Amino acid sequence: MSADHDRKPLPRAFFDRPVLEVAPDLLGRVLVRMTDDGPIEVRLTEVEAYAGRIDPGSHAYRGRTERNAVMFGPPGHAYVYFTYGMWHCLNLVCDEEGTASGVLLRAGEVLTGHEHARRRRPKARGDNELAKGPARLATALGVDRVLNGTDVCGSDEDAPLRVLAGAPASPGRVRNGPRTGVGGEGALHPWRYWIADDPSVSPYRAHQPRRRRTRLDAGPTEV
Repeated sequence: MSADHDRKPLPRAFFDRPVLEVAPDLLGRVLVRMTDDGPIEVRLTEVEAYAGRIDPGSHAYRGRTERNAVMFGPPGHAYVYFTYGMWHCLNLVCDEEGTASGVLLRAGEVLTGHEHARRRRPKARGDNELAKGPARLATALGVDRVLNGTDVCGSDEDAPLRVLAGAPASPGRVRNGPRTGVGGEGALHPWRYWIADDPSVSPYRAHQPRRRRTRLDAGPTEV
């Protein structure tokens, strides 16, 4: 594909599909975060799918609330939530309006804006750890609840969030398995997708009883 195509924003139709189609297709795409310091671009390497009212692991499983309202809106918007009293997580709403499906952005490779990301993640031991886990990704990009509901499908280069076509991961390198930290009935859904052998992918962790996090680790997973 041409460089021009790689820089083309993904259209809303990309997100207006079932979540289990959108999630693996996001691997290799480029998330652009425009900050006050300048742009940060991240190649997505790990995501998780959450299927709304049919998914016990989803924030929307029990219906609409003030917190999850964005998930019930049109596709192609950001759903940002705050968890454990410490971390934000960034998700992309997909499927038709009212289904409340979303994809959690779990990890990525920082392509540009390393200096801006490092300023927010000074304890990262290397560039591969800047966005290695959903809380780390959101922190590195300066994502918080202010961005909840942001349209990610616009063409304005100054928009706070956009998703570009990038270079989709080769199907042969896409892996899937249980979602990190999800318990109960949704524990075995193989809806975590990642690029095999990519060093920015976060380690898998099985569900553990909830406790307060004391450091910035791979982060929470339920969406």
